[in-house]
Amino acid sequence: MVANFFNKLRLAFSDKTLRNRIFFVLAAIAVFRFLAAVPIPGVDRVALEQFFFNNQFLGLLNVFSGGGFSYVSIVMLGVGPYITASIIMQLSTVVFPRVKAMYSEEGEAGRTQFISISRMITIPIAIMQSVAFLSLLESQNVLLTLTPFAFAINVFLAAAGSLLLMWIGELITEFGIGNGVSLIIFAGIIAGLPAAVSQAIFTASVENIPAYLGFLALAIAVVYSVVLVSEAERSIPIAYARQVRGGVNATTYLPIRLLQAGVIPIIFALSLLLLPQMAFSALDAMGVFGAAGLTAAYTAFVNNQFAYGAAYFLLVIMFTFFYTTITFEPKRVADNLQKSGAFVPGVRPGRETESYIGSVVTRVTLPGAIFLGLVAVIPFIVQGITGITAVLVGGTALLIAVQVLLDLIRKVDAHASLREY
Repeated sequence: MVANFFNKLRLAFSDKTLRNRIFFVLAAIAVFRFLAAVPIPGVDRVALEQFFFNNQFLGLLNVFSGGGFSYVSIVMLGVGPYITASIIMQLSTVVFPRVKAMYSEEGEAGRTQFISISRMITIPIAIMQSVAFLSLLESQNVLLTLTPFAFAINVFLAAAGSLLLMWIGELITEFGIGNGVSLIIFAGIIAGLPAAVSQAIFTASVENIPAYLGFLALAIAVVYSVVLVSEAERSIPIAYARQVRGGVNATTYLPIRLLQAGVIPIIFALSLLLLPQMAFSALDAMGVFGAAGLTAAYTAFVNNQFAYGAAYFLLVIMFTFFYTTITFEPKRVADNLQKSGAFVPGVRPGRETESYIGSVVTRVTLPGAIFLGLVAVIPFIVQGITGITAVLVGGTALLIAVQVLLDLIRKVDAHASLREY
C-alpha cells in the first residue's frame, strides 16, 4: 500500500500537466493565506481575542471563512456568501423546472449559466453579510466606532474580499485539481491546526489529560471510519453487447459510492444552521425592533444540544439525498448506457434500467447518509458529556478536512492513473 502511494506520487509529479495543476493549487492557497492575514482598518486585537474566546458560533464561522474571520481580515467572510448562493441555486432546481433544466439538461452551456447566476447572487449576499458582521463587531467594540464613509469602505473591502476568494476558488477548480471552495476551507482548517494543538497542550491540566487522550482516540476512530466508508461502493455489472472478447460479452461495472455527495451535505447543513444566527445577531446589533428576542430564542435552540444536534443530523441526511439526486441522475445514466449499447444483465434497457439504478442509489445512499449524519453529531454528543465547546468546532473541522482530503487524493489518483495507462 505504501509502495503504491509513492508510485502514484512519482507518477503525479512526472506528469507535467498534473504537476502544474498541483503547483497552481499551492500558489492559490498561498495567496489566500496572505489575504487572510491582512486585517481591515480599525480592529482592536485584544477585544477581538476576548470576543472569540470560547465562542462556539464564531468558531464555526471561522471554519467557513478559512480562518479569515478570526483576524477580521479583508477575506473575513470567506466563501460563505458563495456557499449560500450555491444553496439557493441548488434548492431552486427543485422549485423551478427551468433552473433544473439549465443545470442538468442543457450541458456545459447550461452549467456555465447556472454558475454565472450563482456569482451574481453572491454579490448582494456578500454586501449584506459584510454590513451585518461589521455592525456586530462594532457593537462589541471589536471595531472602532467608524464614520459612515469609513464603515462603507470596510463593507466594500469585506465584500470584495469574499468575491476575490470566490474567483480564486473557481480558478483552483478550473486550472488546479479538486473543488476550489472546499480546498479553501481545508487550507484554513490546516493553517489553524498548529495553534489549536499548541493551545490545547499548554492549557491542559493534569485532570484533563485523560479527556484529551480520549478525544484523540475518538478522532482517530472517526477518521478511520470516514475513510473506510468513503471508499465503499456498490458495483452494478454492465455488459456491452457489441464488444465480444473470446465469444463472451465484455463486462464492466458502474460504481455507486456510499458517500456520493462527499463533504457537501455537511457544509450545506452547517451553513443553513448558521444563517439564522448570523441574521438575528446582525439585526440585533443594528438595533432592529424584535431582533433581540429572536436572537435569544435561537441562541437557546443552539445551546440545546439535543435539539440542535437532531436538526443538524436531519439536515445532513436531507442534503445527502438532495445533492446525490441532482448530481447523479439515473435517467441520464440509463440513456447513456443504451446509446453505447450497454445494459445491466437481467434488466431491460430504458425505463427498467433507470428504475433499477435509481433503487440501488437510494438503498446505497441511505446508510451512507445516516453514517455521515451520525459522524457529524458525534462532537455534539461529546460536548454534551464533557461541556467543552471547542470539541464541536474541532470535530466539524476534522470531518470537513478528512472528506476534502479524500476527494483530493481521489482526483490526483485518477489523473495519475490516466497517465499510467
